[in-house]
Order: sequence, then C-alpha cells, then structure tokens
Amino acid sequence: MISQEMKRELINALIDQKEIFGDELLTTFSENDYEPLYENDIQPEPAENNVNEDKINYSSSKLFAEEFENARSLDELNRMIADCTKCSLGQTRTKFVFGTGNPNAELMLIGEAPGAEEDKQGIPFVGRAGKLLNDILKAINFEREDVYIANILKCRPPNNRDPLPSERETCIPYLNKQIELINPKIILCLGRIAANALLNKNESLANLRNGDYEYKGIKLMATYHPAALLRNPHWKRGCWEDVKKVRKLYDELTA
Repeated sequence: MISQEMKRELINALIDQKEIFGDELLTTFSENDYEPLYENDIQPEPAENNVNEDKINYSSSKLFAEEFENARSLDELNRMIADCTKCSLGQTRTKFVFGTGNPNAELMLIGEAPGAEEDKQGIPFVGRAGKLLNDILKAINFEREDVYIANILKCRPPNNRDPLPSERETCIPYLNKQIELINPKIILCLGRIAANALLNKNESLANLRNGDYEYKGIKLMATYHPAALLRNPHWKRGCWEDVKKVRKLYDELTA
C-alpha cells in the first residue's frame, strides 16, 4: 500500500511535470490531493465555500466594466473593483489582492493567482515564494519597489487550484486596465498559467520561455513561478538565465 509520504511525492512530481510540459496528468486527482505550495496552506476549504459558478449572475458586468475602465489611476481602479463579486471567488476570499509596487514601473511581473498568505495579507507574492522572488529581483539589480507585481486573478482559488476559464475571463480585464495605467516596457510572467492566460495559448513553459512574444505592444517573457523553484531548486539555473535576458532587454529598452 502506498504511504501518504509517497503519495505526496508522486503528486508533486506530476505538478512539476504539468508546470514545465503542460501535461494534463493531474486530472485524475482530487484538488485536495495537491501538496500546498504556500506557507500555512494546509487546511482544505470548508464545503460551503465551494460555490457553483454557474449560479453567479453576470448581468451587470458590462456596466461595471464601463465604470472601471474610466479609472485614471491605480488607486482609483482599486477602489472601483476591490469589492468585486462577479465570480464565486469573491465569496470565498479573505482579501482582494490588487497588486503592489511602482505605478510607473518599466517592468511588470504577473503571476497566476494569490495563495494562502496573499489572501490573508492582500499583497501578492509574500511568504516563502515572495521572499524568493525578492531575491531573484535583487540578483538582477531590482528592488521590489522598482517593479509592479500583480496576478491574473485578484482572489485566491480554493486550495490553490488552477484558475477556471470563466474566472480568468472575468478577472483579466482588471489586469488589462492595470497594464494600461502602468504602461510597462516589459511583462515577465511567472509560470505557465500566467503566460498562457495573457497570450491566449496552451503552450508548455519550455516553449514559452524560449518564445518571442508581445502583449498589446509590450514585450512579454516567461519564467518559472517562485513556488515551483522552491519545490525544484535545480530549476533555479534556468530561471537565472531567463531573468538575465529580462535585465538585458530592460537595459536596451530604457537606455
């Protein structure tokens, strides 16, 4: 009989396979089988939090979109959307995770979705993954305050599951408005899911890391998510190569 420890190791290996190659090998597992990626992310979500997204009313989305698209600053945008309940995640979150950093940043980092610590603090990329991201930025001579950091989703999916297509569709207009207001020269996507969501693709991370992409006229690059690097330190060399390219392109575009 397979022990719990062996089971966790097997599931983590499949998660890593999916992160790099995009293989959908995890579909036979329950989301409760996933090894937590963030600190203090052990307890499963209460059953009553599993809201059927088909029952959510989207009827006012057009009017809401027209309102937030008129925002003239990030602060104004945040005020307009912070109470959003357009998808079921609005009913299960602890805090809305808008984004943080320099509102005039030339480099914008975009992840997948908030985790447990982000949900508690309302700030993207905190905890162990956030500390590692800070170290990665310092390695290429950036401070966290120099860049802007956000996610595809503004609310945490239960148990850190992958964002649903409807959740991405609902939330990405907010991110697009953030990008418009910040107007960075480079977007660095952290992980396969973030890059595919922005590019409307279904590529492996290996292909995304080697691709030449633009998003709304902005150079877009992809690398590993910090949480993946915590599970697999041997990927740090590849991440280092990626972020050196980001720094080189940044220097060229801002010279």
